[in-house]
Amino acid sequence: MKKVSECGKRRGDVAAKAVFAASAVFSVFAVFAIVFYILYESIPALSEIGVFNFIFGTLWAPTKDFLDVSERFGVLPMIVGTLCVSAGAVLVGGVAGVFSAICLKAFCPKKLRGVIGGMINFLAGIPSIVYGFFGLTLLVPMLSDISSTGSGKGILASSLILGMMILPTVTSMTKDALDAVPDSYREGALALGATPQQAMFKVVVPAAKSGIITSLVLGMGRAVGETMAVMMVAGNVPEFPKGLFSNIRTLTINMVVEMGYATGLHRQALIATGSVLLVIVLALNFGIGLARRPKKYREKKGKNVLVSKSERSAPVFVKSGSGCTVLKYISIVCVAAVAASLATLIVFILVKGLPHIDANLLFGESGNAGMTLRPAFVTTGLLILIALAIALPIGICAAIFLAEYSKRDSRLVRVIRLFTETLSGMPSIIFGFFGMLMFCELMQMRTSILAGGITLSLMILPTVIRSTEESLLAVDNSLREASLALGAGKLRTTVRVVLPSALSGIVTAIILSIGRIVGESAALIYTAGAVPYEPESVMDSGSSFAVMMWLFASEGLYIDYAYATAAVLLIMVALINVAVFLVKRRLAVKAFGATGQRGGKKAQKESK
Repeated sequence: MKKVSECGKRRGDVAAKAVFAASAVFSVFAVFAIVFYILYESIPALSEIGVFNFIFGTLWAPTKDFLDVSERFGVLPMIVGTLCVSAGAVLVGGVAGVFSAICLKAFCPKKLRGVIGGMINFLAGIPSIVYGFFGLTLLVPMLSDISSTGSGKGILASSLILGMMILPTVTSMTKDALDAVPDSYREGALALGATPQQAMFKVVVPAAKSGIITSLVLGMGRAVGETMAVMMVAGNVPEFPKGLFSNIRTLTINMVVEMGYATGLHRQALIATGSVLLVIVLALNFGIGLARRPKKYREKKGKNVLVSKSERSAPVFVKSGSGCTVLKYISIVCVAAVAASLATLIVFILVKGLPHIDANLLFGESGNAGMTLRPAFVTTGLLILIALAIALPIGICAAIFLAEYSKRDSRLVRVIRLFTETLSGMPSIIFGFFGMLMFCELMQMRTSILAGGITLSLMILPTVIRSTEESLLAVDNSLREASLALGAGKLRTTVRVVLPSALSGIVTAIILSIGRIVGESAALIYTAGAVPYEPESVMDSGSSFAVMMWLFASEGLYIDYAYATAAVLLIMVALINVAVFLVKRRLAVKAFGATGQRGGKKAQKESK
């Protein structure tokens, strides 16, 4: 009986490993499916228009039938507009994000560090539709006063809004890169006579250069793929930019504004626009991979090993230099500007929105005669249930495979992580187009909550995988060893011992996923729908909170309700951030009990 039991245990472990491996490979399959299907659907338009004519054409005029097909569909102005706006966002948000991270690392008082870090995390959770509405109602009128054209829309407004949006990503990744630099670098510089600011800007920052470049490229990737915020402040004119206040149209705007009524070749050309955007994003992800690749030095026979310039001789620091001091104060100003921008956004939205929140807005009947948020509660709840029901099992199983059943640095693990990051970096509009083509049309789900929920499950899957894997890796190996020593198998140890210990990370993934679902809009417009009616089943169309806000703003008759919905979304983001903080704090308390006073204090410090 004992041999049979051991045999059954091994079979169970092998079967479980196969399931976990299949779940981990799912992200690879998802990326291939999205890329292949969108490129495949673009072939008819590209073959009829011509790839060169489509990419380098300077005119976008789908309705001018008297023109030749090769002349009517050209996306070069949109490509240039996308790159200009993205570059402007990196100049605004990227530079401010890097200097803010430096300030938080070296120059910010400890009492303020946690507060400002929490504010930046809050900034990261604000839905893009709120940024766009903030830019439309406050920033654009301010810029119109100084604009030579009389309009505040254009490249400058888009760059400022996108800069605010990518700033939290750049700041957090730069801070992680700076934290990864050994303390001995800074201490050695100080011992050689450097001032604290010289040690930071001449030693620590250059050592973290790879991570900083990665954060900037990732921020640009998000700016390239942003849709709703840019659509509200860019001006929506498919022409080459002529100045900071010239109205432009990006690739994402082109896809959203015309898909609702496009047919035939026009519709196929919009799908081809998505393929161009997809190629740009994949190229940026490839650039991130190159930035993260460690430098290799070759040693030839009879020759010395290559030595970097900084290693040939000890640097000499001059305390009287003022350059690093200026950079220090620039970083402090950047942090103050970030805090002021966040405070302005919150105060403006709450002051404008809170007075209009009432029972009728939240729970009144909704329809064409009068829209309310009642359908959003039902639709958003159904979307959360569907997306989590799909993404959680796959994501947790994938994380178990990566953390428990595979070698940490194996080629398979690196490939899976690469594709998971690629899936995470894809623009939401690409997910929306894929969901529309695959689920709504090919699988005949129509525009429905079910199609939107499945699409959202692909979007939140990387979050579930990363958060769960990090929690599993943080579990003390002594727990695994004790369970195996008592006779438990690998599967039983993972399910009964490791997973419960990593429960806080899984809960964090759930909370973050809910925040992503609540704030999503672009991917849902063409998968779940944009209607003011309460759905009766998952096969009906529906509108989430962000989509309802877009409806309020686009109608022009419900601006007060748009402010109120933005205030509701900010309150939700605040609650989600508080929930994440409480979960991490509970994790720190558990670590305190498991590892003793010293380890617990370290965990509490990291959670802050």
